Amino acid sequence: MKILLTGATGYIAKRLLPVLLAEGHEVVCCVRDRKRFDTTRFSSGSLKVTEVNFLNKDSLANIPDDIDAAYYLIHSMSASTGDFAAMERTSALNFRDRMNETGIRQVIYLSGIVNNDSLSKHLSSRKTVEDVLSSGSYNLTVLRAGIILGSGSASFEIIRDLVEKLPVMITPKWLNTRSQPIAVQNVIEYLNGVLLKEDTYGKSFDIGGPDILTYKEMLLRFAKVRKLKRSIFVVPVMTPRLSSYWLYFVTSTSYKLAVNLVDSMKVEVICRENDLHKKLGINLIGFEDSIRMAFDRIEQQEVFSSWTDALSGPLLEKGISDLIRVPVYGCLFDKRSMGISDEEAVLNKIWAIGGKNGWYHANWLWGLRGFLDKLSGGVGLRRGRRNSSDISPGDALDFWRVIYADRKEKRLLLYAEMKLPGEAWLEFRIENNMLYQTATFRPLGLWGRMYWYSILPFHAIVFGGMIKKLSDG
Repeated sequence: MKILLTGATGYIAKRLLPVLLAEGHEVVCCVRDRKRFDTTRFSSGSLKVTEVNFLNKDSLANIPDDIDAAYYLIHSMSASTGDFAAMERTSALNFRDRMNETGIRQVIYLSGIVNNDSLSKHLSSRKTVEDVLSSGSYNLTVLRAGIILGSGSASFEIIRDLVEKLPVMITPKWLNTRSQPIAVQNVIEYLNGVLLKEDTYGKSFDIGGPDILTYKEMLLRFAKVRKLKRSIFVVPVMTPRLSSYWLYFVTSTSYKLAVNLVDSMKVEVICRENDLHKKLGINLIGFEDSIRMAFDRIEQQEVFSSWTDALSGPLLEKGISDLIRVPVYGCLFDKRSMGISDEEAVLNKIWAIGGKNGWYHANWLWGLRGFLDKLSGGVGLRRGRRNSSDISPGDALDFWRVIYADRKEKRLLLYAEMKLPGEAWLEFRIENNMLYQTATFRPLGLWGRMYWYSILPFHAIVFGGMIKKLSDG
């Protein structure tokens, strides 16, 4: 079968794709920027990639007409610009209209559980998208999930941050809201299981795990799995804004996402009963087993996707291709080079930079810069990296985004997503036993230049020390 996979660079799609390929399907992945999609991870000749921006109706002409089924996995809740609800509705309308022009038999949409009269903006938007998609000429199957637990998922990483960093928590009252979390493995089984199953056409199904828990209970059970003692006190005085700041500063989430999460967490999300898991032969995974499985993946370096894979900056949302060509005119530079004896060893260190591995020199200064970035509303350093040694274009790397990564060319290019009065790139390149390290800054006005020269004394410490440690191999 020929399957269309939208949102192909997102958390769920990245995990669904290898399953579809293993089933023998031909999969067409829709991405905004082909250079951001790493096809080298897949050996299948049945994978095709096409560039589509669902907010640009004309670009949908790139989708082939002979599609049998499609997964609609587009979500804009963490978008940094614009009204995500309006963006989601526009994307859904454009997708529906294009699908109506093809011979497609089924569209599968992963939505959110909507069993409350007072929906959050996030869940209301999901319901709007569902209504739009249901008006198409194809058969629609909707799977509605609440919290999704898995290595790299936003929910898992937020819970992990809270439990592992705070022995005592003073928390907002929404921690008493009940939810029905589901393991990401089960979500993938559902998505694969309903594919072209005619008895699921025109129907929606709530999907969740076997446990119904409050957010407080989730935190305490997570602590139990990690063998940590934690005390949680719920207070009624935290406003939604204060709750959002609390979540933003303590965890690795962005403020935009924190606001939408807090808005959603006030709404109870419990599944309406159905027997879909029995029909598909799915064994539901409990909360504590989901956490154990997630840590098994982390320990084995098998985190295949992360919530941070989503782009965050306004410029990046247009795609990363234009950023690969680092500007020269009107820019300020810190250029350093050093001879090396073992290119492969140095390349391994470059490919492992950031995250838990640190930046090899003056990590306290990197940490301070990350803290200041958080204070100013930026992403900070807490995003880390998906894998300690593997890296691909589009990956988040602390407060950088990987723009270009090619081991054969021995080149790594990063683009800054921290709050800056301008734009910044950091490049590592190896040629003829020489390591070249270049920091490029394109200032925005006078303030941008003042910023660059004010931190110039730290460059010798940070960049000078870093290239020396890298060149040691």
